[in-house]
Amino acid sequence: MASQKKKLQGLVAATITPMTEHGEINFSVIGQYVDYLVEEQGVKNIFVNGTTGEGLSLSVSERRQVAEEWMTKGRNKLDQVVIHVGALSLKESQELARHAAEIGADGIAVIAPFFLKPWNKDVLINFLKEVAAAAPALPFYYYHIPALTGVKIRAEELLDGIQEKIPTFQGLKFSDTDLLDFGQCVDQNRERQFAFLFGVDEQLLSALVMGATGAVGSFAFRDLSTLCSNL
Repeated sequence: MASQKKKLQGLVAATITPMTEHGEINFSVIGQYVDYLVEEQGVKNIFVNGTTGEGLSLSVSERRQVAEEWMTKGRNKLDQVVIHVGALSLKESQELARHAAEIGADGIAVIAPFFLKPWNKDVLINFLKEVAAAAPALPFYYYHIPALTGVKIRAEELLDGIQEKIPTFQGLKFSDTDLLDFGQCVDQNRERQFAFLFGVDEQLLSALVMGATGAVGSFAFRDLSTLCSNL
């Protein structure tokens, strides 16, 4: 896999989790999935167990197995595998973060806990900090998706001073339609070289104009791959 120092940019495929008709994970097709992304779409970065992969609908054991399979089948083929390890339970999120480090993932991402929600920036950062500390050698990304979490803390506010609290913080997966918030994230953090990965496919062109450094998308088409490779 890629060096931890390599910046995550361009097109990142948000992978689905293949299932059998009986509701079991179909591990047998993940190798074919890797080959399709790499050979047919030219995509070598992936985001595992996120929204598209229904990670939060899987058990911790299943999430671990899915991550392991992507790492195994992607070895020497994929550049970067980022694993989403967010959970309602801090301990479960930490367990998944440690596991991601153990299997050689290139980064971890975390959404805000969404049942007992953090009510301000400091509470949210404290949660993220505890997860990041469980995998201190891995780049850490915040997965901002307020439409699903209900956590309305603006990403621009969260990024202010975040690296002082989370030294491994490398960037943001921004899955929201608030382009004003996204633009302020980019404008106010240009010198920090963060990865600004946009996650709303329908607004990607606008986000690229505003300074997105890549996209985490459900539709990994070659034209988007070519577009993002020019960033």
